[in-house]
Amino acid sequence: MKIVVIGAGMGGMSAAARLARGGHEVALFEASDQVGGKCRTEWIGRVAFDTGPSLLTLPAVYKDFFQKTGKPMGFVSPIDPVSPAFDYRFADGLGVQFANLSRKETLDAIATSFGEEASSEWDRIMRRAEAMWDVSRGPFIESELKSPLSLLKRITFFRDLLIIAPWKSLRKHGDEILKDQHLRFIMDRYATYSGSDPRKAPAVLSTIAFVEESFGAWHVKGGLGNLAVQIHQRAIDVGVSFHLNSPVAQIKTVKGKATGIVLSSGENVEADVVIANADASLVYNKLVSGNNRLLRTVRKNISKADVSVAGFSLLLGMRKDPNDGMKHHTVLFPKNYDAEFDSIFKEAKPVERPTIYICSPKDPLMSKDENLEGWFVLVNAPTHGVFDWSNDEFNQKYASTIIDQIEEQGIPIRSRLETMTIRTPADLESQTRAPGGAIYGTSSNGPRAAFLRAKNRSPIKGLYLVGGSAHPGGGLPLVGISADLVAEAIGFERKLRH
Repeated sequence: MKIVVIGAGMGGMSAAARLARGGHEVALFEASDQVGGKCRTEWIGRVAFDTGPSLLTLPAVYKDFFQKTGKPMGFVSPIDPVSPAFDYRFADGLGVQFANLSRKETLDAIATSFGEEASSEWDRIMRRAEAMWDVSRGPFIESELKSPLSLLKRITFFRDLLIIAPWKSLRKHGDEILKDQHLRFIMDRYATYSGSDPRKAPAVLSTIAFVEESFGAWHVKGGLGNLAVQIHQRAIDVGVSFHLNSPVAQIKTVKGKATGIVLSSGENVEADVVIANADASLVYNKLVSGNNRLLRTVRKNISKADVSVAGFSLLLGMRKDPNDGMKHHTVLFPKNYDAEFDSIFKEAKPVERPTIYICSPKDPLMSKDENLEGWFVLVNAPTHGVFDWSNDEFNQKYASTIIDQIEEQGIPIRSRLETMTIRTPADLESQTRAPGGAIYGTSSNGPRAAFLRAKNRSPIKGLYLVGGSAHPGGGLPLVGISADLVAEAIGFERKLRH
Protein backbone atom coordinates (compact mmCIF):
# COMPACT_ATOMS: atom_id res chain seq x y z
CA MET A 1 0.00 0.00 0.00
CA LYS A 2 1.29 3.47 -0.93
CA ILE A 3 1.14 5.95 1.94
CA VAL A 4 1.84 9.68 1.90
CA VAL A 5 2.61 11.55 5.12
CA ILE A 6 2.27 15.34 5.37
CA GLY A 7 4.69 16.83 7.90
CA ALA A 8 7.92 15.59 9.47
CA GLY A 9 6.96 16.24 13.07
CA MET A 10 7.46 13.55 15.69
CA GLY A 11 4.04 12.02 15.01
CA GLY A 12 4.45 11.98 11.25
CA MET A 13 7.92 10.46 11.29
CA SER A 14 6.98 7.85 13.92
CA ALA A 15 3.89 6.74 12.03
CA ALA A 16 5.83 6.67 8.75
CA ALA A 17 8.57 4.48 10.20
CA ARG A 18 6.14 2.06 11.82
CA LEU A 19 4.25 1.64 8.55
CA ALA A 20 7.36 1.33 6.40
CA ARG A 21 8.62 -1.34 8.78
CA GLY A 22 5.31 -3.11 8.19
CA GLY A 23 5.98 -3.31 4.47
CA HIS A 24 4.22 -0.22 3.14
CA GLU A 25 5.67 2.22 0.62
CA VAL A 26 5.85 5.50 2.53
CA ALA A 27 6.77 8.98 1.27
CA LEU A 28 6.88 11.96 3.62
CA PHE A 29 6.56 15.61 2.50
CA GLU A 30 7.71 18.45 4.77
CA ALA A 31 7.24 22.16 4.05
CA SER A 32 10.44 23.31 5.78
CA ASP A 33 14.06 22.25 5.42
CA GLN A 34 14.10 20.57 8.85
CA VAL A 35 12.51 17.56 10.52
CA GLY A 36 11.21 17.25 14.06
CA GLY A 37 8.49 19.89 14.08
CA LYS A 38 8.55 21.64 17.46
CA CYS A 39 11.04 19.12 18.89
CA ARG A 40 14.37 20.77 18.12
CA THR A 41 17.77 21.31 19.66
CA GLU A 42 19.20 24.46 18.12
CA TRP A 43 22.78 25.68 18.22
CA ILE A 44 23.28 29.42 18.61
CA GLY A 45 26.95 30.24 18.68
CA ARG A 46 28.69 27.77 20.97
CA VAL A 47 25.71 26.54 22.97
CA ALA A 48 22.62 24.46 22.22
CA PHE A 49 19.03 24.90 23.35
CA ASP A 50 16.01 22.62 23.50
CA THR A 51 13.55 25.04 21.92
CA GLY A 52 10.57 22.66 22.09
CA PRO A 53 10.07 19.91 24.66
CA SER A 54 12.62 20.12 27.47
CA LEU A 55 12.04 16.70 29.03
CA LEU A 56 10.78 13.28 28.07
CA THR A 57 8.10 11.57 30.14
CA LEU A 58 6.65 8.11 29.47
CA PRO A 59 9.85 7.02 27.69
CA ALA A 60 8.24 3.61 27.12
CA VAL A 61 6.37 5.14 24.17
CA TYR A 62 9.59 5.78 22.28
CA LYS A 63 11.32 2.66 23.59
CA ASP A 64 8.47 0.73 21.98
CA PHE A 65 8.92 2.67 18.74
CA PHE A 66 12.62 1.93 18.46
CA GLN A 67 12.21 -1.70 19.55
CA LYS A 68 9.55 -2.38 16.91
CA THR A 69 11.38 -0.62 14.08
CA GLY A 70 14.93 -1.89 14.69
CA LYS A 71 17.57 -1.37 17.37
CA PRO A 72 16.51 -0.51 20.95
CA MET A 73 16.37 3.14 21.99
CA GLY A 74 19.31 2.83 24.40
CA PHE A 75 21.66 2.07 21.50
CA VAL A 76 20.77 5.15 19.46
CA SER A 77 19.31 7.77 21.80
CA PRO A 78 20.43 7.28 25.42
CA ILE A 79 18.53 9.12 28.16
CA ASP A 80 19.43 10.30 31.66
CA PRO A 81 17.09 10.89 34.60
CA VAL A 82 16.52 14.55 35.53
CA SER A 83 17.00 14.79 39.28
CA PRO A 84 15.41 16.65 40.90
CA ALA A 85 12.66 16.68 38.32
CA PHE A 86 11.63 20.25 39.20
CA ASP A 87 12.77 23.07 41.44
CA TYR A 88 9.68 25.12 42.32
CA ARG A 89 10.18 28.63 43.70
CA PHE A 90 7.45 30.97 44.94
CA ALA A 91 6.98 34.72 45.30
CA ASP A 92 6.98 34.47 49.11
CA GLY A 93 10.54 33.12 49.10
CA LEU A 94 9.63 29.48 49.80
CA GLY A 95 10.40 26.60 47.48
CA VAL A 96 10.38 22.84 47.08
CA GLN A 97 12.15 20.33 44.85
CA PHE A 98 10.25 17.36 43.46
CA ALA A 99 12.33 14.20 43.25
CA ASN A 100 12.49 12.02 40.16
CA LEU A 101 10.89 8.57 40.49
CA SER A 102 10.38 8.82 44.26
CA ARG A 103 7.12 9.88 45.88
CA LYS A 104 8.68 9.39 49.31
CA GLU A 105 11.47 11.88 48.60
CA THR A 106 8.97 14.36 47.18
CA LEU A 107 6.67 14.00 50.18
CA ASP A 108 9.61 14.46 52.54
CA ALA A 109 10.60 17.63 50.66
CA ILE A 110 7.01 18.96 50.86
CA ALA A 111 6.90 18.23 54.60
CA THR A 112 10.16 20.12 55.12
CA SER A 113 8.98 23.12 53.09
CA PHE A 114 5.27 23.34 53.90
CA GLY A 115 4.55 20.92 56.75
CA GLU A 116 3.34 17.37 57.30
CA GLU A 117 -0.28 18.19 56.51
CA ALA A 118 0.67 19.53 53.09
CA SER A 119 2.71 16.39 52.45
CA SER A 120 -0.31 14.22 53.30
CA GLU A 121 -2.50 16.27 50.97
CA TRP A 122 -0.12 15.75 48.06
CA ASP A 123 0.02 12.03 48.76
CA ARG A 124 -3.78 11.94 48.71
CA ILE A 125 -4.11 13.78 45.39
CA MET A 126 -1.43 11.54 43.84
CA ARG A 127 -3.34 8.43 44.92
CA ARG A 128 -6.44 9.86 43.26
CA ALA A 129 -4.39 10.72 40.15
CA GLU A 130 -3.15 7.13 40.02
CA ALA A 131 -6.73 5.85 40.08
CA MET A 132 -7.64 8.32 37.31
CA TRP A 133 -4.69 7.14 35.23
CA ASP A 134 -5.65 3.49 35.65
CA VAL A 135 -9.16 4.04 34.27
CA SER A 136 -8.36 6.67 31.63
CA ARG A 137 -5.20 5.39 29.96
CA GLY A 138 -7.01 2.62 28.07
CA PRO A 139 -10.15 4.29 26.69
CA PHE A 140 -8.93 7.90 26.56
CA ILE A 141 -5.22 7.70 25.72
CA GLU A 142 -4.15 4.34 24.33
CA SER A 143 -7.23 3.83 22.13
CA GLU A 144 -8.91 5.78 19.38
CA LEU A 145 -11.51 8.07 20.97
CA LYS A 146 -14.44 7.72 18.61
CA SER A 147 -17.44 9.13 20.50
CA PRO A 148 -18.96 9.46 23.98
CA LEU A 149 -21.29 6.61 23.00
CA SER A 150 -18.35 4.22 22.66
CA LEU A 151 -17.45 4.90 26.29
CA LEU A 152 -21.02 4.29 27.47
CA LYS A 153 -20.74 0.70 26.24
CA ARG A 154 -17.95 -0.05 28.74
CA ILE A 155 -19.08 -2.28 31.61
CA THR A 156 -17.19 -0.14 34.11
CA PHE A 157 -18.41 3.17 32.67
CA PHE A 158 -20.23 4.53 35.73
CA ARG A 159 -17.51 3.49 38.14
CA ASP A 160 -14.89 5.08 35.88
CA LEU A 161 -17.00 8.22 35.59
CA LEU A 162 -17.00 8.72 39.35
CA ILE A 163 -13.22 8.34 39.47
CA ILE A 164 -12.47 10.72 36.59
CA ALA A 165 -15.16 13.24 37.64
CA PRO A 166 -15.36 15.04 34.27
CA TRP A 167 -17.65 17.68 35.77
CA LYS A 168 -14.76 18.95 37.92
CA SER A 169 -12.07 21.32 36.74
CA LEU A 170 -8.45 20.76 37.67
CA ARG A 171 -8.68 23.87 39.86
CA LYS A 172 -11.72 22.62 41.76
CA HIS A 173 -10.20 19.18 42.18
CA GLY A 174 -7.02 20.67 43.60
CA ASP A 175 -8.87 23.06 45.89
CA GLU A 176 -10.89 20.21 47.38
CA ILE A 177 -7.80 18.26 48.42
CA LEU A 178 -4.95 20.76 48.69
CA LYS A 179 -5.15 23.42 51.38
CA ASP A 180 -1.60 24.68 50.84
CA GLN A 181 -1.51 27.43 48.18
CA HIS A 182 1.97 26.43 46.97
CA LEU A 183 0.74 22.95 46.11
CA ARG A 184 -2.35 24.39 44.43
CA PHE A 185 -0.09 26.40 42.14
CA ILE A 186 1.91 23.30 41.29
CA MET A 187 -1.27 21.37 40.48
CA ASP A 188 -2.61 24.25 38.35
CA ARG A 189 0.59 24.10 36.32
CA TYR A 190 -0.34 20.72 34.88
CA ALA A 191 -3.11 22.41 32.88
CA THR A 192 -0.41 24.28 30.98
CA TYR A 193 1.03 20.96 29.77
CA SER A 194 -1.87 20.99 27.30
CA GLY A 195 -1.90 24.77 26.91
CA SER A 196 -5.02 25.08 29.07
CA ASP A 197 -6.60 27.11 31.87
CA PRO A 198 -6.80 25.10 35.15
CA ARG A 199 -10.14 26.73 35.91
CA LYS A 200 -11.61 25.05 32.80
CA ALA A 201 -9.35 22.04 32.14
CA PRO A 202 -10.60 18.69 33.45
CA ALA A 203 -9.46 17.21 36.76
CA VAL A 204 -8.05 14.20 34.90
CA LEU A 205 -5.03 16.32 33.91
CA SER A 206 -3.76 15.67 37.45
CA THR A 207 -2.66 12.31 36.03
CA ILE A 208 0.25 14.15 34.39
CA ALA A 209 1.72 14.66 37.86
CA PHE A 210 1.38 10.95 38.56
CA VAL A 211 2.95 10.01 35.22
CA GLU A 212 5.93 12.30 35.87
CA GLU A 213 6.41 10.85 39.33
CA SER A 214 5.97 7.19 38.36
CA PHE A 215 7.66 7.01 34.95
CA GLY A 216 10.21 9.75 35.49
CA ALA A 217 11.48 12.89 33.83
CA TRP A 218 14.27 12.19 31.36
CA HIS A 219 16.80 14.15 29.32
CA VAL A 220 18.03 12.94 25.93
CA LYS A 221 21.81 13.26 25.80
CA GLY A 222 22.81 16.13 23.55
CA GLY A 223 19.29 17.61 23.71
CA LEU A 224 15.72 16.50 23.07
CA GLY A 225 16.17 17.33 19.40
CA ASN A 226 18.44 14.30 19.13
CA LEU A 227 15.37 12.13 19.61
CA ALA A 228 13.92 13.68 16.44
CA VAL A 229 17.23 13.14 14.63
CA GLN A 230 17.26 9.45 15.55
CA ILE A 231 13.61 8.91 14.63
CA HIS A 232 14.34 10.57 11.28
CA GLN A 233 17.28 8.22 10.75
CA ARG A 234 15.24 5.19 11.78
CA ALA A 235 12.55 6.17 9.29
CA ILE A 236 15.17 6.42 6.54
CA ASP A 237 16.64 3.06 7.57
CA VAL A 238 13.29 1.30 7.20
CA GLY A 239 12.62 2.84 3.79
CA VAL A 240 10.69 6.09 4.25
CA SER A 241 11.52 8.59 1.50
CA PHE A 242 11.75 12.19 2.75
CA HIS A 243 10.97 15.26 0.63
CA LEU A 244 11.90 18.49 2.43
CA ASN A 245 11.01 21.99 1.21
CA SER A 246 7.87 20.42 -0.24
CA PRO A 247 4.78 22.18 1.11
CA VAL A 248 1.44 20.53 0.41
CA ALA A 249 -1.34 22.64 -1.11
CA GLN A 250 -4.18 20.13 -1.20
CA ILE A 251 -5.32 16.69 -0.12
CA LYS A 252 -7.04 15.12 -3.12
CA THR A 253 -10.31 13.25 -2.63
CA VAL A 254 -12.61 11.30 -4.92
CA LYS A 255 -16.09 10.29 -3.71
CA GLY A 256 -15.19 10.81 -0.06
CA LYS A 257 -11.85 8.98 -0.21
CA ALA A 258 -8.33 10.44 -0.03
CA THR A 259 -6.39 9.64 -3.19
CA GLY A 260 -3.19 11.63 -2.72
CA ILE A 261 -1.86 15.17 -2.43
CA VAL A 262 -0.99 18.15 -4.57
CA LEU A 263 2.23 19.98 -3.73
CA SER A 264 2.53 23.75 -3.89
CA SER A 265 4.70 23.22 -6.97
CA GLY A 266 1.69 21.68 -8.71
CA GLU A 267 3.03 18.12 -8.60
CA ASN A 268 0.45 15.40 -7.99
CA VAL A 269 1.34 12.49 -5.70
CA GLU A 270 -1.02 9.51 -5.73
CA ALA A 271 -1.59 7.47 -2.58
CA ASP A 272 -3.86 4.81 -1.08
CA VAL A 273 -3.65 6.50 2.33
CA VAL A 274 -2.80 10.04 3.46
CA ILE A 275 -1.58 10.85 6.98
CA ALA A 276 -1.60 14.50 8.00
CA ASN A 277 0.87 15.55 10.69
CA ALA A 278 -0.30 19.15 10.44
CA ASP A 279 -2.53 21.25 12.63
CA ALA A 280 -6.08 19.94 12.32
CA SER A 281 -7.46 23.42 11.56
CA LEU A 282 -5.13 23.68 8.56
CA VAL A 283 -6.03 20.19 7.37
CA TYR A 284 -9.79 20.70 7.45
CA ASN A 285 -9.99 24.38 6.56
CA LYS A 286 -7.27 24.65 3.89
CA LEU A 287 -6.08 21.27 2.62
CA VAL A 288 -9.41 19.45 2.39
CA SER A 289 -12.24 20.66 0.17
CA GLY A 290 -15.86 19.61 0.36
CA ASN A 291 -18.72 20.56 2.65
CA ASN A 292 -20.63 17.43 3.60
CA ARG A 293 -22.26 16.99 7.01
CA LEU A 294 -19.37 15.12 8.61
CA LEU A 295 -16.79 17.67 7.49
CA ARG A 296 -19.00 20.51 8.73
CA THR A 297 -19.18 18.79 12.13
CA VAL A 298 -15.42 18.43 12.34
CA ARG A 299 -14.84 22.05 11.40
CA LYS A 300 -17.46 23.17 13.90
CA ASN A 301 -15.80 21.15 16.68
CA ILE A 302 -12.39 22.63 15.89
CA SER A 303 -13.81 26.15 15.92
CA LYS A 304 -15.45 25.53 19.31
CA ALA A 305 -12.24 24.40 20.98
CA ASP A 306 -10.10 27.04 22.68
CA VAL A 307 -6.71 27.48 21.08
CA SER A 308 -3.82 26.50 23.36
CA VAL A 309 -1.32 28.92 24.80
CA ALA A 310 1.70 30.00 22.80
CA GLY A 311 5.17 30.66 24.17
CA PHE A 312 7.50 33.64 24.41
CA SER A 313 11.05 32.41 24.96
CA LEU A 314 14.57 33.64 25.54
CA LEU A 315 17.63 31.65 24.50
CA LEU A 316 20.38 32.81 26.80
CA GLY A 317 24.06 32.00 26.32
CA MET A 318 25.41 32.18 29.88
CA ARG A 319 28.84 32.08 31.48
CA LYS A 320 28.89 29.10 33.82
CA ASP A 321 28.80 29.50 37.57
CA PRO A 322 29.12 26.12 39.35
CA ASN A 323 27.69 27.67 42.52
CA ASP A 324 24.48 29.13 41.05
CA GLY A 325 22.35 26.30 42.43
CA MET A 326 20.30 26.00 39.24
CA LYS A 327 18.67 22.66 38.51
CA HIS A 328 17.73 21.24 35.13
CA HIS A 329 14.19 22.64 35.47
CA THR A 330 13.35 25.66 37.59
CA VAL A 331 9.84 27.12 37.81
CA LEU A 332 9.32 30.60 39.24
CA PHE A 333 5.70 31.18 40.25
CA PRO A 334 4.19 34.68 40.45
CA LYS A 335 2.16 35.94 43.38
CA ASN A 336 -1.07 35.92 41.33
CA TYR A 337 -1.38 32.85 39.10
CA ASP A 338 -4.94 33.63 38.00
CA ALA A 339 -3.76 36.89 36.45
CA GLU A 340 -1.71 34.80 33.99
CA PHE A 341 -4.70 32.83 32.74
CA ASP A 342 -6.92 35.93 32.64
CA SER A 343 -4.32 37.75 30.57
CA ILE A 344 -3.96 34.94 28.02
CA PHE A 345 -7.49 33.56 27.71
CA LYS A 346 -9.64 36.63 28.49
CA GLU A 347 -7.59 39.72 27.70
CA ALA A 348 -5.40 38.28 24.91
CA LYS A 349 -2.31 40.16 26.00
CA PRO A 350 1.16 39.24 27.32
CA VAL A 351 1.29 38.41 31.02
CA GLU A 352 2.87 41.17 33.10
CA ARG A 353 4.16 38.81 35.79
CA PRO A 354 4.07 35.30 34.32
CA THR A 355 5.21 31.96 35.59
CA ILE A 356 8.78 31.59 34.33
CA TYR A 357 10.22 28.24 33.25
CA ILE A 358 14.01 27.94 33.06
CA CYS A 359 15.64 24.91 31.48
CA SER A 360 19.34 24.75 32.35
CA PRO A 361 20.68 21.33 31.30
CA LYS A 362 24.02 20.32 32.75
CA ASP A 363 24.83 18.47 29.55
CA PRO A 364 28.41 18.84 28.25
CA LEU A 365 27.22 17.79 24.79
CA MET A 366 25.17 20.99 24.58
CA SER A 367 28.15 23.36 24.71
CA LYS A 368 31.29 23.72 22.63
CA ASP A 369 32.89 25.91 25.30
CA GLU A 370 33.46 24.55 28.81
CA ASN A 371 32.83 28.03 30.20
CA LEU A 372 29.39 28.51 28.58
CA GLU A 373 25.95 26.98 28.94
CA GLY A 374 22.52 27.61 27.43
CA TRP A 375 19.40 28.55 29.39
CA PHE A 376 16.02 28.27 27.70
CA VAL A 377 13.51 30.60 29.36
CA LEU A 378 9.81 30.22 28.52
CA VAL A 379 6.67 32.06 29.55
CA ASN A 380 3.12 31.28 28.44
CA ALA A 381 1.69 33.82 26.02
CA PRO A 382 -1.34 34.52 23.82
CA THR A 383 -1.08 33.40 20.22
CA HIS A 384 0.07 35.61 17.37
CA GLY A 385 -3.02 37.09 15.78
CA VAL A 386 -4.99 37.66 18.96
CA PHE A 387 -1.91 39.69 19.96
CA ASP A 388 0.54 41.20 17.50
CA TRP A 389 4.00 39.76 18.21
CA SER A 390 5.65 41.48 15.23
CA ASN A 391 6.69 44.57 17.22
CA ASP A 392 10.43 44.11 17.83
CA GLU A 393 10.64 47.07 20.21
CA PHE A 394 7.91 45.62 22.41
CA ASN A 395 9.50 42.17 22.31
CA GLN A 396 12.84 43.57 23.49
CA LYS A 397 11.19 45.44 26.37
CA TYR A 398 9.15 42.39 27.35
CA ALA A 399 12.28 40.23 27.34
CA SER A 400 13.94 42.76 29.65
CA THR A 401 11.03 42.59 32.11
CA ILE A 402 11.29 38.77 32.17
CA ILE A 403 14.98 39.02 33.02
CA ASP A 404 14.17 41.60 35.71
CA GLN A 405 11.71 39.18 37.32
CA ILE A 406 14.22 36.32 37.26
CA GLU A 407 16.81 38.51 38.94
CA GLU A 408 14.23 39.50 41.58
CA GLN A 409 14.32 35.84 42.60
CA GLY A 410 18.04 36.08 43.28
CA ILE A 411 19.15 34.49 40.02
CA PRO A 412 21.74 36.71 38.27
CA ILE A 413 21.38 36.93 34.49
CA ARG A 414 22.87 40.12 33.08
CA SER A 415 26.24 39.76 34.84
CA ARG A 416 26.72 36.37 33.12
CA LEU A 417 24.93 36.97 29.83
CA GLU A 418 26.88 36.42 26.60
CA THR A 419 24.10 36.18 24.01
CA MET A 420 20.31 36.49 23.93
CA THR A 421 17.91 35.40 21.20
CA ILE A 422 14.18 36.13 21.44
CA ARG A 423 11.56 33.76 20.03
CA THR A 424 7.94 34.89 19.87
CA PRO A 425 4.71 33.09 18.97
CA ALA A 426 5.03 34.68 15.52
CA ASP A 427 8.42 32.99 15.12
CA LEU A 428 6.96 29.63 16.16
CA GLU A 429 4.13 30.03 13.67
CA SER A 430 6.62 30.82 10.91
CA GLN A 431 8.93 27.91 11.76
CA THR A 432 6.38 25.16 12.34
CA ARG A 433 3.17 26.38 10.66
CA ALA A 434 1.39 26.09 14.00
CA PRO A 435 -1.46 28.62 13.73
CA GLY A 436 -0.64 31.58 15.93
CA GLY A 437 2.29 29.69 17.40
CA ALA A 438 -0.09 27.63 19.57
CA ILE A 439 2.13 25.04 21.20
CA TYR A 440 -0.50 22.29 21.54
CA GLY A 441 -3.02 23.19 18.83
CA THR A 442 -6.22 23.25 20.86
CA SER A 443 -6.42 23.39 24.65
CA SER A 444 -8.18 21.00 27.03
CA ASN A 445 -10.49 23.72 28.32
CA GLY A 446 -13.83 22.16 29.25
CA PRO A 447 -15.14 18.61 29.85
CA ARG A 448 -15.91 18.10 26.14
CA ALA A 449 -12.48 19.21 24.92
CA ALA A 450 -11.29 15.64 24.28
CA PHE A 451 -14.24 15.05 21.94
CA LEU A 452 -13.73 18.35 20.13
CA ARG A 453 -10.14 17.42 19.34
CA ALA A 454 -9.64 15.96 15.86
CA LYS A 455 -9.94 12.18 15.73
CA ASN A 456 -7.19 10.02 14.25
CA ARG A 457 -9.57 8.74 11.56
CA SER A 458 -11.07 11.58 9.57
CA PRO A 459 -14.53 11.52 7.97
CA ILE A 460 -12.70 11.11 4.67
CA LYS A 461 -11.84 7.47 4.07
CA GLY A 462 -8.10 6.91 3.86
CA LEU A 463 -7.20 10.19 5.61
CA TYR A 464 -5.71 10.01 9.10
CA LEU A 465 -4.51 12.71 11.50
CA VAL A 466 -1.52 12.38 13.78
CA GLY A 467 0.30 14.79 16.09
CA GLY A 468 -0.44 17.27 18.83
CA SER A 469 -3.69 18.69 17.42
CA ALA A 470 -5.19 15.19 17.01
CA HIS A 471 -6.16 12.59 19.60
CA PRO A 472 -4.85 12.00 22.25
CA GLY A 473 -3.16 15.45 22.38
CA GLY A 474 0.10 17.38 22.55
CA GLY A 475 3.43 16.59 24.16
CA LEU A 476 6.03 14.02 23.16
CA PRO A 477 4.39 10.94 24.76
CA LEU A 478 0.90 11.60 23.41
CA VAL A 479 2.20 12.43 19.94
CA GLY A 480 4.10 9.13 19.95
CA ILE A 481 0.94 7.31 21.02
CA SER A 482 -1.06 8.99 18.24
CA ALA A 483 1.46 7.65 15.72
CA ASP A 484 1.02 4.14 17.08
CA LEU A 485 -2.79 4.45 16.97
CA VAL A 486 -2.72 5.59 13.34
CA ALA A 487 -0.27 2.87 12.29
CA GLU A 488 -2.44 0.23 13.99
CA ALA A 489 -5.62 1.59 12.40
CA ILE A 490 -4.08 1.48 8.91
CA GLY A 491 -2.68 -1.99 9.52
CA PHE A 492 -6.11 -3.19 10.65
CA GLU A 493 -7.77 -1.72 7.56
CA ARG A 494 -5.26 -3.52 5.37
CA LYS A 495 -6.06 -6.85 7.04
CA LEU A 496 -9.77 -6.31 6.42
CA ARG A 497 -9.12 -5.78 2.72
CA HIS A 498 -7.25 -9.04 2.46
